Amino acid sequence: MISMSQPSSASKAHPLSDLRAAVDRAGFYPRLVMDVIQDALDGQIPLQQLVHLETHFDRAEVRRHVTALVLTRDVLVVVHVDDHQLDEKGEQVMAQVSTETVPLHQIRSVVLGFVYAQPQEYSGKEQPRELTLSIAWSGGRRLDLMPASCGDPQCEADHGLNGTSSAEDIVLRVSAEADGPKSLKQARSFAHSLRSASTGQRMADLPESGPAAPALRGEPAPHAPVRKPARGLAALSGRLGSRSHRQ
Repeated sequence: MISMSQPSSASKAHPLSDLRAAVDRAGFYPRLVMDVIQDALDGQIPLQQLVHLETHFDRAEVRRHVTALVLTRDVLVVVHVDDHQLDEKGEQVMAQVSTETVPLHQIRSVVLGFVYAQPQEYSGKEQPRELTLSIAWSGGRRLDLMPASCGDPQCEADHGLNGTSSAEDIVLRVSAEADGPKSLKQARSFAHSLRSASTGQRMADLPESGPAAPALRGEPAPHAPVRKPARGLAALSGRLGSRSHRQ
C-alpha cells in the first residue's frame, strides 16, 4: 500500500495536514510514525511526501513495515518503522524506528525502473505494471552475485562468481496490481519531484550563456559575476522564475 500527496490549499494554513493524512491512510501506528517524522523534520515544512506500507510473510508470521519519504526545500527525510512480535500470541510487540535527514545536494542518483506488460503492443497510452525507485546518497552499493559458468552444461568446474553492483541507499517497489494504478502514478510523480530538486544545485552551477569553456575548467570567465550556488528546490524555482522573466 502506498500513500502520497502533494500540497493542497488546506495545507497552506496547516503545512502538516497532507502529511498527516498520508500517514493515517497507511494505518501503521500512525501516531508513532507522525511523531517520528515531525521530530526528523525539525521544523521544516514538507512540500511532498510518499508513504509506503509493505506486508510480507516470514514463515508463519506476518510482518509489516512502513517507509516515509518527505521532501522539503533543502532535505529529504527518510523514516522507516517496523514491528516485531515478541511472543507467540502477539501480545508483546516492539517497534523499531530509524530516521535519516539527507541534504538534497548530497543525493547522487534517483533511479526509476519500470515493468511493462506486452511491450510489443505498446502504443504510448499503457501504464507500467511496476515501478522501482532507488535513491543513493551515501556511496553504499548493493551486490547481486550468482555462480559463473562457461556455457558447457557438462562442466562441473568452479568458475567463480558473476554479479552486478548498483548504488542505492533505499529501494521502494510499487505494483499497480498490489497497490493500485493511482499509487504507482503518485510514486512516479514524487520521484520526478525529487529528481528535479536534487539536480537543481548542479544545474545552477553551470553558466547559462557566454564563454563557458574557462568556467568549466574551474577558471573564472572574463567579467563574469560571481554567484553563490542555489540549493535544492530553491534553485529549481529560481531558474523557472528567471526564464519566465526573460520571456
